[in-house]
This record gives sequence, C-alpha cells and structure tokens, in this order.
Amino acid sequence: MITYKEKIGYGLGDMASSMFWKLFGAYLMIFYTDIFGLSAAVVGTMFLITRVWDSFFDPIVGIIADRTNSRWGKFRPYLLYFALPFGIIGVLTFFTPDFSITGKTVYAYITYSLMMMIYSAINVPYASLLGVISPNPQDRNTLSTYRMTFAYIGSFIALLFFMPLVNYFSDNNRCLQNQQYGWMMAAIVIALICVFLFLGCFSFTRERVKPIKEGQNLLKNDIKDLFHNRPWWILLGAGISALIFNSIRDGATVYYFKYFIVENIQSEISILGVPFVLSGLYLALGQAANIIGVIAAAPISNKFGKKNTYTGAMVIATILSIIFYFFDKDQLALIFIFQILISICAGSIFPLLWSMYADCTDYSELQTGNRATGLIFSSSSMSQKLGWAIGTAITGWLLAFFGFEANAIQNSETIEGIKMFMSIFPAIGTILSVIFILMYPLSETRMKSVVQQLNKQRQCNIKNS
Repeated sequence: MITYKEKIGYGLGDMASSMFWKLFGAYLMIFYTDIFGLSAAVVGTMFLITRVWDSFFDPIVGIIADRTNSRWGKFRPYLLYFALPFGIIGVLTFFTPDFSITGKTVYAYITYSLMMMIYSAINVPYASLLGVISPNPQDRNTLSTYRMTFAYIGSFIALLFFMPLVNYFSDNNRCLQNQQYGWMMAAIVIALICVFLFLGCFSFTRERVKPIKEGQNLLKNDIKDLFHNRPWWILLGAGISALIFNSIRDGATVYYFKYFIVENIQSEISILGVPFVLSGLYLALGQAANIIGVIAAAPISNKFGKKNTYTGAMVIATILSIIFYFFDKDQLALIFIFQILISICAGSIFPLLWSMYADCTDYSELQTGNRATGLIFSSSSMSQKLGWAIGTAITGWLLAFFGFEANAIQNSETIEGIKMFMSIFPAIGTILSVIFILMYPLSETRMKSVVQQLNKQRQCNIKNS
C-alpha cells in the first residue's frame, strides 16, 4: 500500500522539474530575443540543435540508471546528487553576460545544453521511479495523477509569480540592464525552491519492484528489446506530437500578449496587492486547468480506457485550437475561457502517457525476461525534449519568417503568424498525436493479463530462491 506521504513525495519531484521546464517553454524564447539580445532564428536553431542532441542523451542516462546499485536503490540517488547542480545551471541559463553577440550565442549554447543534460540526469531516474515504487497498474495511475497534479501546481506557481518577481527585482524599470538583473534574481528564487523539492522527493519515496531476472543485462540486449517494443514506438510518436502542441502554444503566449493583445496598455491587475501581467495570468490559469485534466484523467480512463480517453481529449483540443484562431484582441473573456478548456484536455493526456510507459516496461519484461525500466522511461523524457525541440525551433524560425523584430511594433503578417502559433500550428500536433495513439495495442484487458503473468513468474522465482 502506497502511503499519502509517498504519493506526495513522488509528486514533489515533478513539481521541481516542471517549474523550470515551464519557464523554459513560456519565457526562454522571449528572454533570448528581447532581454538577452539574440535573433529569433538563432534561438530557434539553438533550441533544435541542443535539444535534439540532449534527447539522445536521455537513453544514456536511462541505461546508466538501470545499472546503478546503491543503498538508496537505482533511481533515487540521482535526485540527491543532481538537485543542487540543477538549481545552479538553471540560474546561469537566465544570466546575461556582457559579451558580444557571438560570445552570447556561445554562452547560450553552453548553458542551455548543460541545463538540458542536468535535467536529463535528474528527470529520467525520477520518471523511472514510477515503474519501481509499485507493480500495481492502479497504483501507477494514482502516482501519475499525483505527479502531474504537483507538476502543474509547480508550473502554476512559477508562471504566476515569475514576472512579478522580475518586476520586483528590476524595480519595475524597463531599462535593459535592470531587466536582465530582474530575470536572473527571479530565476534564483525558483531554483532554491526546486532544490528543496527534489530533496523532499528523495526522502519520501522508496523503490520496491525487483526485476524477474537478477543480474546485469547486456546493453545490446536492452537496446534490441527496446527497438522491438512496438507500444514504445507508438508512445514516442504520440508524446513528441503532444509536446509540439504544448511547446508552440507556450512559447508563443508572451509574444501573443505583448504584440497582439498589447498587454502593457491594459489596466493593471492586482491580487492581494501583487501586480500581475495578462500573459502570466493566462499561463497560470492554464496550469490550474491542467490540474483539472489530471484529476479527471484517472476516473475517466478507468471507465473508458487510457487510449479512448487520450484520443477524445486530443480531438477536442484540436477543434478548440482551430476556433481560437478567430478571436480578436478585445475578446479576452473567450481567449481565457478557451485557454481553460484546451488546458484541461492537455492536462488529461500526460498522466496517461506516463502510466502507459510503465505498461510498456511490463510488456517488454514479459516478452523478453528483461526489465529495462530506466531505458524505457528515458524515452518519455526523450519525447519531451524532441517535441519541445521541434516546437520551439518551428516557433523561432517562423517568427523570423513572418518578419518579427524584438521590442518593435509588428506588421500585420507577423501578427497573423503569432495568432497561428496559438491555434493552427498546435492543432497539427494534436492531430498527429491522435493518429499515433490510435495504433496503441496495450488495452486494460491485455495489461491485466500481462501483470498476472509477471506476478506468477516473480512468485516462482521467490519459491525457487
């Protein structure tokens, strides 16, 4: 029986990861173009190169984690050792050095690459924990729900308070030097929170599931088994497509509000005396709506199945995203309402994906006798990285294509492109995701049989040992 303390502890890990992950998705593009001083095309190319390379670093981490043996288990030690480096590199990513454009470009490549590698080193083992905390699929659904709920709470906090923190530390001064200092100090606050959350996750969780076959598996066998795991390939495609959908919407939001809505001429919105910007409220509201989707995912999928729930959510998100294109700048109520509805759909699919990755691990173990939990779960992080890489690269390149110029009044073609970033382009990602998930073969009935067979084999091994 998994205790509430452990469920909460597991959730703390993704709460930490998601804080910086969402800051990267929502603010890093505009930080690099409007604060750091790089062109949109350069940033788009950097995102693609660094994230594609780092995506293939994830399986390396998974392989190493699978072969780790310590008194804390295979995966938990990484939460302990990489919590502080995660925070430090996160701050350096939002620091603006006094370099030339070439120097800044090199600095951005190095710090962002390091950040993504550290993210892999802590997040791949964290994700793999889901497969070894409990062998019960229902426990995994519950843990996935806690994970995603806390992830969205973390994202909500980061997105809601990041810009107020920037404004506070910059003394609300629009001078570029003040803004650069404000961004760095806001990142320090978020980084400190993340470090403590990772340490909490390490302290409150335990590893219980042992592989059927003890001993060291050959790496070539792990990779061979993975490549023959058809459900894994399908989830990889579905996950990449879903992240393209999310990354384009998140990455374009601040541009949408800064240059289309023109939020700086809107009335100031204060909550408990704290001034908030429209884009921050929009993003934070989306995270709150994501939580509704996460909570709804488990009961709906238990009734209708993971595959059907995922498909339905993505179809609805596609329709709503296309309608979003037709909203004008003065229709703020509809813009915020559709953000809620789309975000509920988006929030519901990710706990399903994590749970299905755990199912893929069991399926592979039954087929091969080899349990490569870290390697399989690293693919989930890999799909995140690839999806964000493609989505953010597309955003950067198309911003340049549509004639975007930082901190200037945009022409009608650029505004049209920014509107499409929030609607038509994300809808392409949801459509692709639906196509992939329709091919997913591991139904609830089939997984029940898989788990029963694995339990029998484990019991036989216990009796024979």
